[in-house]
Amino acid sequence: MTFTDLMLIAISLSMDAFAVAMCKGLSVCRAKLKHYIITALYFGGFQAMMPFLGFLAGYSFERVITSFDYIVAFVLLALIGGNMIKEALGSEDTECNDNFGVKTMIPLALATSIDALAVGVTLAAKGSSLSGSYVSNIFFDITVIGITTFIISAIGIKIGNVFGIKYKQKAELAGGIILIIMGLRMFIEHFI
Repeated sequence: MTFTDLMLIAISLSMDAFAVAMCKGLSVCRAKLKHYIITALYFGGFQAMMPFLGFLAGYSFERVITSFDYIVAFVLLALIGGNMIKEALGSEDTECNDNFGVKTMIPLALATSIDALAVGVTLAAKGSSLSGSYVSNIFFDITVIGITTFIISAIGIKIGNVFGIKYKQKAELAGGIILIIMGLRMFIEHFI
């Protein structure tokens, strides 16, 4: 796999995190440095961890992982998106949600990184074991994936926050709908 291939994989994997980070950016009145760092660390960390776990699981668990990943992603994204829609339709006030706690961020990071688990299984096809030169390659691969997602997630927070300042309620409604559509897309793609 070339570095270009790896970058394309990293960017593709980070698109879900980018969309969710934009939605998180919508939910804060003023994005602070800690919001960027927390979001980027969760999303970048999970995007790096999941391919490594997939790599470790290898082909022996590929069928099990791919048999339910779409359900987990759909449920998490639908719940989070539904909550955003409820909040957007529930009131006209400009109350902000600066909740970037563990209970909020782990489900988001997990939902956006499940597809990276399958990528890790694919990366395992390049090497037969955790010995030899491929060990350094897998760590390089997951580092590139994690850093790419870290940067793209931070950009997502900024874009969401700038857009959300002007159009908070409509943007939050749109963000919730987008998350539900993303979950539905993952669910439907499993059957196509």
